[in-house]
Amino acid sequence: MVSEAEPRQRLHLVFGGELSSLQGVDFRDLSAIDVVGIFPDYASALTAWRGKAQATVDNASMRYFIVHLHRLLDPETV
Repeated sequence: MVSEAEPRQRLHLVFGGELSSLQGVDFRDLSAIDVVGIFPDYASALTAWRGKAQATVDNASMRYFIVHLHRLLDPETV
């Protein structure tokens, strides 16, 4: 149980990989997906996402995403 002093966990997943087409979100090779990690809040997920996105800026087919896991785990909350 989360106390009033503790902020609620809002888990976020950061992952990416090379897309097969720039018009969609289908990955070229599912076995090569880069799972960066799961983060306790959006701010830390965004920092990780930015680092990976900037490191792969020369590859136009490479994309990284942030997934709001907390919304999947408990859709009743925002």
